[in-house]
Amino acid sequence: MKTTEQAEREYLEEIKEKLALAIRRGDDAVKQFSSELREKKQYIHEHQSSLDDADMVAADQSINRMAFTGEAAVARKRKLLKLLQSPYFGRIDFVPQGGAKSPVYIGVHSFLDEQQRQNLIYDWRAPISSLFYDYELGAAAYPTPSGLVEGSIELKRQYKIRDGQLEFVLENDVNIHDDVLQRELAKSSDDKMKNIVATIQRDQNAVIRNETASVMVIQGVAGSGKTSIALHRIAFLLYRYRDTIAAKDVLILSPNKVFADYISNVLPELGEEHIPELGMEELAADLLENRYPFQTFFEQVSALLENPNPAFVERIRFKSSGEFVSQLNKYLLHVENNYFTGSELRLGRLLVPLPFILGRFKAYHRVPLLKRFPLVAQDVRTFVRDATQRKLTGQEKSLIGEAIPRMFKFTQVLDFYRDFYRWLGRPELCRVEPGQRLEYADVFALIYLRLRLEGITAYEHVKHLVVDEMQDYTPVHYAVLARLFPCRKTILGDVNQTVNPYSASSAETIERVFPQAEVVRLHRSYRSTLEITAFAQRITPNPDLIALERHGREPLVARFESPAEELQAVQRLVTAFQSGGQQSLGIICKTLRQATQVQQVLQGPGVQLLTAESTAFKEGVIITTAYLAKGLEFDEVIVPFASAATYQTEVDQGMLYVACTRAMHQLTLTYTQAITPFLSC
Repeated sequence: MKTTEQAEREYLEEIKEKLALAIRRGDDAVKQFSSELREKKQYIHEHQSSLDDADMVAADQSINRMAFTGEAAVARKRKLLKLLQSPYFGRIDFVPQGGAKSPVYIGVHSFLDEQQRQNLIYDWRAPISSLFYDYELGAAAYPTPSGLVEGSIELKRQYKIRDGQLEFVLENDVNIHDDVLQRELAKSSDDKMKNIVATIQRDQNAVIRNETASVMVIQGVAGSGKTSIALHRIAFLLYRYRDTIAAKDVLILSPNKVFADYISNVLPELGEEHIPELGMEELAADLLENRYPFQTFFEQVSALLENPNPAFVERIRFKSSGEFVSQLNKYLLHVENNYFTGSELRLGRLLVPLPFILGRFKAYHRVPLLKRFPLVAQDVRTFVRDATQRKLTGQEKSLIGEAIPRMFKFTQVLDFYRDFYRWLGRPELCRVEPGQRLEYADVFALIYLRLRLEGITAYEHVKHLVVDEMQDYTPVHYAVLARLFPCRKTILGDVNQTVNPYSASSAETIERVFPQAEVVRLHRSYRSTLEITAFAQRITPNPDLIALERHGREPLVARFESPAEELQAVQRLVTAFQSGGQQSLGIICKTLRQATQVQQVLQGPGVQLLTAESTAFKEGVIITTAYLAKGLEFDEVIVPFASAATYQTEVDQGMLYVACTRAMHQLTLTYTQAITPFLSC
């Protein structure tokens, strides 16, 4: 009798043959489309003079149709080639009530045997595939458009197939996910985030397949896989609603270019096209039409780390509060009711009464305030024309057009913004000076006023917005996003990983802006060993965090007599890493100045300094700051300069926590003189 593994190896070979055949057929189809397309173009070229407009339109449509079909065939071939490398990762034998048992193989894409009209591999996002993630052996059910299908799972297996070869097969009597998960997590990290379809856990699956939430907020601990889950959720929604939403309709707001590059692999791995991505500051520059240069968030954090000026901190603290947005809204109401300072308008002998002008202004209350002037001016022109029973001259029309805006106290958004602080009685909080860069805390407040006063519709095409590192954005950021993107949203982050405690947003803060939000909390951490997780918990305790049972070396904290000796030790650690088997080492500093200092000592091949201007993440030795390391992970992490002189404030505490929680397998901290008080207990 054949063993399970032998039978599975034979079945894998069968599937690979069928995939290879489908690829060959696909190649033939692509060649045929190219040849027909060439012939069609040649025919049009030769008969151009004799074809009328209708013929040309029909020929154009025919060419477009053939090109589209050809592109679809190429895309299908790409998926089949990916399946040939690893056709499936799971199998369940499901017996529906009153039905027959059939094995369901689950992979990254579906594969249909067109001759037998039989699904050989199911896409991980298909309704039936949810059984694999949500149930063990026994009673199970999955939703379909026509209702719930109930039955039982009689067998469950998990596979690792790489380069077409079966590496292992696991039978499920207990939860095999943990076994496979442990194998995957013990591996080395490289320069791109990977898909997690083979190891999605039940709680993660519920988030990924949630179709009802208009706003989903994922509050996840460090290493809980929240970014990966959000990307898989997008892949699921693109599959589920493929007739109404495409990759180009989704927008990811990412914290920086390095992080965007790091996650760029996940959706293409899942067979989806690359999704548009924008940094929050690129969005800001676009919304301010590049008229106002401004400090970046990275520069704001750097200023807080290098020189936390109390007045600067106070400005940030106030402008990061929910009260700030509330006061902006009250001010706008005050403007609406009090800033129309006009009088009646005289045109020759005709007087246009003020109540009429004011009445027309109020009638357009749904239109942004500064956009009402041309509408009111047009109503005044109509009033004058009807009263005088004649057409207006060009001069009269211009006179009315210029007179209406002058009846309002201000017409520039920046003037309103400065006036807001006077109205508030806090003029010292406004540091908007002509010719000077805006402070970062002013950027989204100014955008919010612009949205309310002028209206912006540049992003109405976006059907789903993903916001990562939610804790770094303030209520005024979310007030802008709520108005700018009326679409569905997935918002994710971890309030414990804030790099600026004066402006941190929790899930509760975001719920105040989006009361309809569904909040999911992910407490299980998968990235780090138990030893590293326990160490990080000393810096920022989180009683809800559940660490996965994976052991490794205890973090090492080493004291040195001088900075020179400390840097020599870091150099030795780098040399040891380079001769070892791991892929990535992060040397994570508090400031860019420190990171540059380390880079000067370690210069050499395979050593890269990541700055705010960097656009790519490569494996090897990466020197960077905690702010830029957020969202990334490394096999090993070194945190140099972990002294009391470096890490002492509340901002520093967040930085140290972020730095330590980047490590998967090994963590080393070095310092001179006294250790940071966050580790001295």
